[in-house]
Amino acid sequence: QVQLVDSGGGLVQAGGSLRLSCTASGRTFSRYAMGWFRQAPGKEREFVAAISWSGGSTYYGDSVKGRFTISRDNAKNTVYLRMNSLKPEDTAVYYCAAGQILGVMAYQYPYWGQGTQVTVSS
Repeated sequence: QVQLVDSGGGLVQAGGSLRLSCTASGRTFSRYAMGWFRQAPGKEREFVAAISWSGGSTYYGDSVKGRFTISRDNAKNTVYLRMNSLKPEDTAVYYCAAGQILGVMAYQYPYWGQGTQVTVSS
């Protein structure tokens, strides 16, 4: 089992940048694919990005392609989400997640962080 702690959210103006971090407990972090999802008020949870255990494969949601970058540092048990050119519609609670399989569906990730709020002002 792995426990995840999200951090790095905050308030930023449109066009700005943020970097989210997700740190995992345990010694098996490098065995897990990692994902980022987000949920805005009144909306369903949306896939943002995912990365394989090695970092060699990445997936992105259409709405963030070209603006967000997912990366990981297995030595630090941490996955990152660099968010550039932020838009008001990126406002949401962002969650990191861990799973055995690299995928874009929330059900593929059994372990979740507590979430971190990102607010983008216009």
